[in-house]
Amino acid sequence: MSSDLPVDGGITQTSAASHMPNRRKLIAYVAPMLLFVVLLSITPLLKSSSNRFWLASAEYWIYPLQTILCGGLLVWFWREFDFHRPARIGFVLFVGISVFIIWIAPQQFFRFSARTTGFNPDVFAGQPAFYWPTIVLRLVRLVVVVPLVEEIFWRGFLLRFLINEDFERVPFGAFSWLSFAVVAAIFGFSHSREDWVVAILTGAIYNGVAYRTKSLFSCVLVHTVTNLLLGIWILQTKQWGFW
Repeated sequence: MSSDLPVDGGITQTSAASHMPNRRKLIAYVAPMLLFVVLLSITPLLKSSSNRFWLASAEYWIYPLQTILCGGLLVWFWREFDFHRPARIGFVLFVGISVFIIWIAPQQFFRFSARTTGFNPDVFAGQPAFYWPTIVLRLVRLVVVVPLVEEIFWRGFLLRFLINEDFERVPFGAFSWLSFAVVAAIFGFSHSREDWVVAILTGAIYNGVAYRTKSLFSCVLVHTVTNLLLGIWILQTKQWGFW
């Protein structure tokens, strides 16, 4: 027997006995993020296993691999994603720019220590055959793949799954305090420790974009705007720790 639990916005939250979503749809929303996290997780293991450059600096090939493989999964499952029509573009652009300012504020305005340690493409300076592909693939990862993978999972899937396991039944942008808090928190803690506070705030703001626009496309766009500006700022300031 299953019970129905009312949540904010008139959406019904069902117990574990509720029907699960279509398997292909579930895989489409979860698999790109799962692959992304697995590849990211093995990077420190490889870095600590050897002093050879291709292992000690595994991120220089793991990140391009993430871009290609996760991008391939997104293309493969593209028809499964319900992006909805873009909405409130002016609002989305304003939020994207504002979140970018929030991210750089500690270093740019409050004199926190610069974050110069990280994925530094200058290791290939003087080697154009490696330098420019590294820059291009890193930006594609930051500006295209990450917004798609993360917004499809966090806002497209988990924000709704925590309301009803059959997340397809939950209208995009439906609100519950539980899903709001959990997604904002996990989104934040999935980032580097130095970024936890800003990332949790960002997760809450991006949730707000989902509620306001009712559009996954708009959520991807706001994330893209933030990351594009952040990528440009990183290249200008060489604060590679923000990659």
